[in-house]
Amino acid sequence: MKASRRAVPDDARPGTVVAVRSTVVALATAFISATGLLALLAGRVARRVVTPAGRAPDTTIVDVDTAAQTITLSRSADTVLPGRYGLFTTGTQSYVKLGTVLTTRAESVTRKLLTQIDETDRLTSAAAFSGWYFSEPGELHLPFENVSVSTALGSCPAWVFPADAPTDIWAIHIHGRGTTRSETLRGVPAFHGAGITSMLASYRNDGDAPRSRGGASALGATEWRDVDRAIGHARRSGAKRIVLVGWSMGGAIALQLAVNSAHRDRIVGLVLDSPVVDWRQVLTHHAGLMGIPNPLARAALDALAQRWASPLTGAADPIPWDRLDLLTRADELVAPTLILHSDADDFVPVGASRALRDLRPDLIDLEEFEGARHTKLWNYDEERWTSRIREWLTAQGLSGAGASDN
Repeated sequence: MKASRRAVPDDARPGTVVAVRSTVVALATAFISATGLLALLAGRVARRVVTPAGRAPDTTIVDVDTAAQTITLSRSADTVLPGRYGLFTTGTQSYVKLGTVLTTRAESVTRKLLTQIDETDRLTSAAAFSGWYFSEPGELHLPFENVSVSTALGSCPAWVFPADAPTDIWAIHIHGRGTTRSETLRGVPAFHGAGITSMLASYRNDGDAPRSRGGASALGATEWRDVDRAIGHARRSGAKRIVLVGWSMGGAIALQLAVNSAHRDRIVGLVLDSPVVDWRQVLTHHAGLMGIPNPLARAALDALAQRWASPLTGAADPIPWDRLDLLTRADELVAPTLILHSDADDFVPVGASRALRDLRPDLIDLEEFEGARHTKLWNYDEERWTSRIREWLTAQGLSGAGASDN
């Protein structure tokens, strides 16, 4: 009886096996190449996050009328805002102050100049609209002194504006990412009027303070240590109660101090303007605005958290996203907090501030503005911004108080 022969499946025939193996190798190579490309792109995205950025032009000077002392700028969501602002320029003037909006057109807006511009001045067209307003401490017409804060990286300069009368309450003002302590000058009068001494701190990689290894931003994860030293300096100078005043990333730093500081028991309040409460939310929002696909955005965030990815991302140390997320650490907060934020903030959306308020309504007050842009609440409505802070300080027993025995 002839033995039966079973047909050999097509995928087991020698030629087919070679073809399948080739296909598998090709797919594996493509996957590795795609993964490598994703890693490369993610690294580039991540590097943008931690690399301190210069001030990029965001508006165009269309015309300057030296007779009328007005300036016409290209129209944007910022340049049409009511209030007082600053404009970083190049040419014979590096910074000018802007007043009220006089006229608006489809493509431009004309504002009053609050800095004298003469016919001999020459300004280039590229400019950057700013909420700084004050650029130097002398512009406040208040007594101040320059001090140096000793940190692990070296000496960090700071300005101290003493209260008119002796006090044991100091406000430590903390600027945001990519700016300097000049950003916080506009906040000093509110605290000075409340009888509080103000200290405007600098921290690593901000252009005033020393540079860290690699010079990359850690988004508050390491910067808070420099400001913690500033608190120590204030305490040695007589401070017994500390109010932290943080702007944008400065708010993230203030929140890190609130849960990590060696002086935590002396922090009696936080005032946060447009704060970063959870960096992952902010960066995911920006990725969306830039059209970066979600997988790439997630890969960039993951890369920033990995030490092995440092050569790709430029981060000197892994970014501890969980430690920087105060929504998951809300139960660790103990100091009363006032948050000032705007529903029109498209740089650090207000959602996380609302969520933090909802998690800790016993501790957190949220003053929500309408129409103001990121960290431009003071500029948009100075009276409301100042009065709300003064009311809150009074409610906390921190306004007009002299030295105590605590």
